Amino acid sequence: MNTSTHKEKIISGIGGFVAISGVFWVTQQFEQGLHARLLLIASMGATAVLLFAAPKSPLSQPWNVIGGHVVSALVGVAVYRLVGNPVLGGGLAVGLAISAMYYLQCLHPPGGATSLIPLISGAVMGDYGFWFVLFPIGLGAVLMVVIAVVFNLPFSWRRYPQSLAERMAPPHEGAYPDISHADFVAALSEIDTYVDISEQDLLRIYELATQRAHSRAS
Repeated sequence: MNTSTHKEKIISGIGGFVAISGVFWVTQQFEQGLHARLLLIASMGATAVLLFAAPKSPLSQPWNVIGGHVVSALVGVAVYRLVGNPVLGGGLAVGLAISAMYYLQCLHPPGGATSLIPLISGAVMGDYGFWFVLFPIGLGAVLMVVIAVVFNLPFSWRRYPQSLAERMAPPHEGAYPDISHADFVAALSEIDTYVDISEQDLLRIYELATQRAHSRAS
C-alpha cells in the first residue's frame, strides 16, 4: 500500500538528487580513481533512497547510516586483505557486515553494498587500505546525513532525524485507550525480527485509528 502524495514523491526525488550531487562533487575533489568513485556512489545511492523516501525509518537514522557504512567498510577492507578472492570474500564480507551491524545496532542495508566495494575494486583498493573506511566512505556517510537534516528541516512531517522531529513536534495531550506505551515495547520485543517502523510511528498510527473508531461510534 502506497499512500504517499505526489508532493511527497517529488520531494523525495529532489532530496536524493541534491544529496548524491553534493557527495559526488565533494568526493570528486579528493578522489583520484574514477572507478572507485562510481562504486561509492552506487552504495550512497541506496542510502539516499532511505534518507529521502523513508526518513523516519529506524534504518535511516544517523547512527545507522554512518555506523553501518563505516563498520561495513572496515569489514570489507579486512576481508579483502585476508581473503582477496572476490567470490568467497564477497559473501564473507556481506555476511560479517550484517552481523556486525546487527550487534552494533546500526543496521543499514546499503552497508552490504559498501562491504563489497573493496572486494570488487581490485587493485584500486591497494591505494587506499584502511583509509578507505574514513575516506571516501566515512566522509560520504556524514555528508549524506548532514544534507538530509538540512533538506528535510523545512518539511514538518518529514524532519530528520527522528529525535529532532520528536523535539519539534507539538506535545501529545491525549491518552492511548486500552493500550499503553509499555504494551507496545513488550509487543515489539516478542517479534524476533527487525521491524522497519519506529515505536513513535506505531503509536501515531494507533492514535489515528482509535480517533476514527471513536468518530464512527459518535
